[in-house]
Amino acid sequence: MTHSAPLPDDLLVNAADEVKIRQDLLLVPLGRRPADLLLRVGRLLDVHTRTWLDDQEIAIRGRRIAWTGPAGTFPGATLAREDRSNLAAVPGFGEVHKHIESSHITPEYEAALVLPHGNTWTCEASHEFSNVDGTHNLEFWLTARRHGSPMKIFPLPGSAVPPTAYEWGGGYYGYDEQADFLKQSLMVAGLDEVMDWPAVWNPENPSHQRLWGMIQATFENRGVVEGHGAGLRDLDSINAFAAAGLASDHEGWTAEEVWEKLRHGIFIEIRPHSMPEIIAGLLGHGLSDWSQVAFATDDRSASDTLKMGATDHNVRLAIQSGLSPEIAIQCVTINPARHMRLTSWVGSIAPGRFADLVLLDDVETLSIAEVWADGRQVSRGREYCGSLPSINWPEWASKTVNIQRRIEPSDFAITAEPGRVTMKAALLRPFHWHDEFITMELPVDNGEIQRDPARSVTKFAIVDRFSGEAKISRMFWLGCGPKTPDTAVGCTVAHDKHNLWIVGSSDEAMAMVANRVAEIGGGWVLVSGGKVLAEVRYEIGGLMTQRPAEELDADMQKLYAAADEIDWLYEPTFSPRWYPGFPERLQFATLTCAPWRWVLAAPCEAAPQGFVNVATGQTHPVVW
Repeated sequence: MTHSAPLPDDLLVNAADEVKIRQDLLLVPLGRRPADLLLRVGRLLDVHTRTWLDDQEIAIRGRRIAWTGPAGTFPGATLAREDRSNLAAVPGFGEVHKHIESSHITPEYEAALVLPHGNTWTCEASHEFSNVDGTHNLEFWLTARRHGSPMKIFPLPGSAVPPTAYEWGGGYYGYDEQADFLKQSLMVAGLDEVMDWPAVWNPENPSHQRLWGMIQATFENRGVVEGHGAGLRDLDSINAFAAAGLASDHEGWTAEEVWEKLRHGIFIEIRPHSMPEIIAGLLGHGLSDWSQVAFATDDRSASDTLKMGATDHNVRLAIQSGLSPEIAIQCVTINPARHMRLTSWVGSIAPGRFADLVLLDDVETLSIAEVWADGRQVSRGREYCGSLPSINWPEWASKTVNIQRRIEPSDFAITAEPGRVTMKAALLRPFHWHDEFITMELPVDNGEIQRDPARSVTKFAIVDRFSGEAKISRMFWLGCGPKTPDTAVGCTVAHDKHNLWIVGSSDEAMAMVANRVAEIGGGWVLVSGGKVLAEVRYEIGGLMTQRPAEELDADMQKLYAAADEIDWLYEPTFSPRWYPGFPERLQFATLTCAPWRWVLAAPCEAAPQGFVNVATGQTHPVVW
């Protein structure tokens, strides 16, 4: 037997190292290199053929699988053996589309949170951190792995950097940037969800050339162009979406919409909120080949993951919705790996792949006994026992709230024309997807236009946190925010540009929120009566905290408890219904992608007040 040489650093960064790993691995099945470990399992799910194999062994060398076959038939030597013949092995689960930033914990702590739930690899839809620091985006996502984290993160640089031509700051990606990302690392799988549909189809849109430049660079490097087809349900739009080369959609809400998109060659990524209806509908249509379907978590907080689970929750929900366990498991293993062109590394228990295994003590209920990643056990039940690297994140990650002045209550005032006792105002409300904005006559007092809590009208603002100047756009919103006087809440998670949004019943409270958020480096702040009632630090990127999920959740529970003491406005008459209570989903109310029309963004040259129709580029005064 030939002497075993050390393997290259197995980071999947460049093709030269990958070749060395493969040259070493192939000698193990030939008996010319020893396996590091021979793991015996009672059953093994071959996801390529959707069949169970009884009494199997898996030979592992380094972080990879070198051989699989019936127990007792491995031809070579092994340095160690482990017996799990009471357990069933399935491949490590993968996330086809997820924003790790929405967990609000850094990647090393995300790994510790989700690995016990079977999630060993993630395709990171990286337009959150990239909108904060586009230059260091790839470095950010590879850092945890370089420091020893066993979870694989495959970054897809964000197409939405910036989300539209009416937003700016933190990052800018076009052809050159995307081409460079794809050449830097084999871990870059493609282009993150293309969301600005008006810019895709309309050559007159100011983002048209930038977006198509990124798509061209992705095509040139054989990457995957992920799509975002929200609101595109008519046959012509579905055909246009597919013709554009947008390969997937995770925004399907109904079974009929998903069925039509499947029929037109679009890979479907089903999110849990619509999974039962969609699976029932597809089964009703007689779908038997599920290879064009995967499950997507998309956005899920650490608190929700602690309560419901990670990818395992998606699989269990699919089983409860009528899929067999085997098909449901394919939808989080081989299907997403094929779609993302990652089958050489993840998605199955087969030679050359990372030795990522989910060991089940009950397949029907997806009861997880152990998880293995990189050839090592990383969990016992729900307890994480893998590596948790200590990372000293540099200032480009830890100091991203660039507000270099004291913000005053007057920054939020909306001045009336002289002599007016009322003025018309343009209003939005959360998730306002209509072609027209709302208008309302509002009172004037002391030269300023006032909120109207009796009609659920409050003030909403976006504070630029990138330029240092703290440019502010403000207007009136309907049906959200605090009704309690002198109260405001704000957060630096504001999809997808991630400026600071604030909603409040007084300008003084809004200014207090802004200044405190700047002091803590990002996160949530709730104030009332001149006091900070609760705050949650997101000191990394203004999006995440470098702490365990349990610590973050404890702070979130304190925020929720403080928010329970506040009286919140709500508007029950529009769809989707905006429920009363702490308006956490305002994090997503600043989106500017389809199907949004009128939005409030930070002030820019094209929209000085920040109020703009992102589908047409039209602007309008917020009061007149």
